[in-house]
Amino acid sequence: MKHILVVEDDANIRDVTYAFLVDEGYQVTASENGMEAFGFFENQTFDLIIMDIMMPKMDGYTLCELIRTKSDTPILMLTALGEEDSELKGFELGADDYIQKPFSYKVLIKRVEALLRRVPAKQESPHLLQVSDIVLNTETFQVTARNLPVELTRKEFDILRLLMQNPGRVFTREMLLEQAWDYEYIVDTKIINTHIKNLRKKLATDKIQTVRGAGYKMDY
Repeated sequence: MKHILVVEDDANIRDVTYAFLVDEGYQVTASENGMEAFGFFENQTFDLIIMDIMMPKMDGYTLCELIRTKSDTPILMLTALGEEDSELKGFELGADDYIQKPFSYKVLIKRVEALLRRVPAKQESPHLLQVSDIVLNTETFQVTARNLPVELTRKEFDILRLLMQNPGRVFTREMLLEQAWDYEYIVDTKIINTHIKNLRKKLATDKIQTVRGAGYKMDY
């Protein structure tokens, strides 16, 4: 599933764009300003970014320029009708395409499809793991859920990383204890129950499932 970041301060345009893209089968993260969007960009992997130019806190030009220092993720800019200078500046900063407001959402979808076809498939960042709205960075040890940072203990992080690296695989409590703690012998497997309970609460997720009589797994 392709992941698209939509950055638009107009709530109506943002919500309708979100709905249309989701209906087309895309995973969508929406943001109301450039600063928030750049935070999402640094913690998640996106296949395409749709951004407005005039936004609070950080405008589209600045956001585009910052993204281009780190990534060549396709960028589709939204511009007001007849703002040729804005479009030219966007291209100079690295935007891949633009669409003028007001626009047809059918046309927007076609532009999105064309951009995703045009750009070669990118290799996933090996240090980023994502299941649903949970994102784990193995290099920075940062975890986000629903685009919000989540504070985990080191053991909670290690358990979550193991589950996210192997979605669908069932781990017994003994396996989790041995791999997360590096124990050569079993002490008390009940400690795993506590850590799983804490993870579910902190992440507010049902993706960590109990397999009766076996152990735990991370659902897709």
